Amino acid sequence: QVQLVESGGGLVQAGGSLRLSCAASGRTFSRHVMGWSRQAPGKEREFVAAINWSGDYTQYAESVKGRFTISRDNAKNTVYLQMNSLKPEDTAVYYCAATARSWMYFSLTKRWDGSWGQGTQVTVSS
Repeated sequence: QVQLVESGGGLVQAGGSLRLSCAASGRTFSRHVMGWSRQAPGKEREFVAAINWSGDYTQYAESVKGRFTISRDNAKNTVYLQMNSLKPEDTAVYYCAATARSWMYFSLTKRWDGSWGQGTQVTVSS
């Protein structure tokens, strides 16, 4: 298991940008599928984006495609979420997540069954 700590959340106007970072501890970071989910008030947590161990494969929720970009730096044990053209509906607590399952397994299940970070608040004002 890896331990995850998010940073980079905050308040931004609609149309603005933010970059979230997730620092991971643990020697097996580079073997984990990493990603982000979010939870808005009164709603269930939802998948946002994921990236495989090498960074060659990514997946996004339809609601963020073309606006968000996930990336990772295995040398720094860090995964990023660049969020552009933010909308008020993007307001949520964003959680970093990890799984040691294969990319194929995660692609089929969208199930984060490993570690979670504590979350970082993103608020987009209209």
